[in-house]
Amino acid sequence: MQLKEAIIELRKQEKRKFAQSFDAIVNLKGIDLRRENINVVVNVPHKLRDKKVCGFLNAQSSLIKTITKIEFPKYKDKKPLKDLIKNYDFFIASAPLMPSVAAAFGKVLGPAGKMPSPQLGIINQETDAVIKNELNKISKAIKIRVKEASIKTSIGNESMSDEEVIANFKAFYEGVLNALPKKRESIRNVMIKLTMAKPIKLEL
Repeated sequence: MQLKEAIIELRKQEKRKFAQSFDAIVNLKGIDLRRENINVVVNVPHKLRDKKVCGFLNAQSSLIKTITKIEFPKYKDKKPLKDLIKNYDFFIASAPLMPSVAAAFGKVLGPAGKMPSPQLGIINQETDAVIKNELNKISKAIKIRVKEASIKTSIGNESMSDEEVIANFKAFYEGVLNALPKKRESIRNVMIKLTMAKPIKLEL
């Protein structure tokens, strides 16, 4: 089924009491995930959802929850560290603080896929303008870390127009395609679904 047709079909299904997300699924083939490290940030044109962001900065910011270097020792205990990871979707950090951030938080942020990186999250200045720009990028970013032969992620929600969902889907698909070792040959099939609906296989 074509992408536009699939979205129309999914919208016909029973309405739920919450706003469902449109989820993209890319099933892979012929990839040795023990050898291939597929880790990419895809930027989509339309905001996905509000994301809770925390910053490791030299000074307190009025824009986001801030943890300054002097506060790092508070997170030596596992519980506050786990709570921090659970409560925030993304983390940003001032570039000069990154060695200290890696030492204090890396063991937990890394496996959770939330470590600030040059692609997304590391800033060179702590001005409001720079932080706002990074927050805008984060609101339109999808982090993809391939650990199994299937990539599943939200690319939109029911409140978005069909055109916005399609634009986000295409950006996501192109980002995944470019990150794969054999490009199209590495893809078994592609599907789209709503949160509570069965996936629909797409012809791309």
